[in-house]
Amino acid sequence: MTKADIVTRISEKLGIEKGDVQATVESFMEEVKTSLENGDNVYLRGFGSFIIKTRAEKTGRNISKNTTIKIPAHNIPAFKPAKVFVEGVKSNVQVK
Repeated sequence: MTKADIVTRISEKLGIEKGDVQATVESFMEEVKTSLENGDNVYLRGFGSFIIKTRAEKTGRNISKNTTIKIPAHNIPAFKPAKVFVEGVKSNVQVK
């Protein structure tokens, strides 16, 4: 499902113009992104949390030059689904 699909479905369900829905969805995504960039996690009850995870420093390998390199510690954005969300997916989606 793409952002356009989400906008279309919300527009059809609520009877709101697609342009308004698209602006709302994009504003939501921008606020989540801005909050994470500022170091704040975003918690949405019943859906999940957008959090910042810290990756520890580690040693990697450059295979082509056969050398080791140090990968510094860094932060990455992550999504942790709520228990209700996980249970819904487990019970409704068949394993492929």
